[in-house]
Amino acid sequence: MPHSETHRVDRIGWLRAAVLGANDGLVSTASLVVGVAAAATSHGGILIAGVAGLAAGAMSMAAGEYVSVSSQSDTEKADLAREAVELAGDHEAETRELAGIYVGRGVAPDLATEVAR
Repeated sequence: MPHSETHRVDRIGWLRAAVLGANDGLVSTASLVVGVAAAATSHGGILIAGVAGLAAGAMSMAAGEYVSVSSQSDTEKADLAREAVELAGDHEAETRELAGIYVGRGVAPDLATEVAR
């Protein structure tokens, strides 16, 4: 019978980002509203400042996430290109390197070499 236990650790990245982003958005917007209110501005001015802060925060978070994902994608593409060049240049060395990674993760050396090939 196959093992059916599931773990959620693979989904924690987006949850962490969402919690931190929401917290940052709430704190910065609340701080902006308190600062504007402390300046003895009208209720309308406080509301406009709050809405403007929310919009600016959302745009900032979206732009930041886009840049982050784009830079990660560029880095992964560069790594793949470098590995392709290394693989074409010295196939056996790359096979040994991959087998070593598997051995480091607990796979028996003979099986690691077979899997790497």
